[in-house]
Amino acid sequence: MIQLLFPLLMIQMAFIITLSFANPIRKLVVKGLDLLKQGKSPLVTKTVAATMLVVFGSTIYTITKIQKRSSETGIVNPTDEVLLAQRILEASLMGFSLFLGLVIDRQHYYIREIALLRKNLETVQKLKQNQEQQKRRGSEETEKTKVN
Repeated sequence: MIQLLFPLLMIQMAFIITLSFANPIRKLVVKGLDLLKQGKSPLVTKTVAATMLVVFGSTIYTITKIQKRSSETGIVNPTDEVLLAQRILEASLMGFSLFLGLVIDRQHYYIREIALLRKNLETVQKLKQNQEQQKRRGSEETEKTKVN
């Protein structure tokens, strides 16, 4: 399990770094995330996240069981010590992976919102320019009629 979590974390960190800075790859990643959030993909993503959360909870339970067993006997068994270290590493990697997944989701949401706001701002600016041009034309026409 640990061998799968390390590459997953590296990929997630690469996504976060890519989304953090404006670059050409960011547009591609955002489009990919947009496609990922369409259709049945959100259901699959939520199912995988829920499964990881259940495994994370199970690992935490195992950690507490090992710690309880060690505290009851008063002697630290070397096997339990190795299992505890492995389970703690596994739980921390899973928790961190779930957290990074949430960070990626929020970054994607905010990037889309900012792009939408910029698009709306540009539209409003164009409308203001058109109104100003119409006012100028109207004032020029009234001046022409006054002169005549």
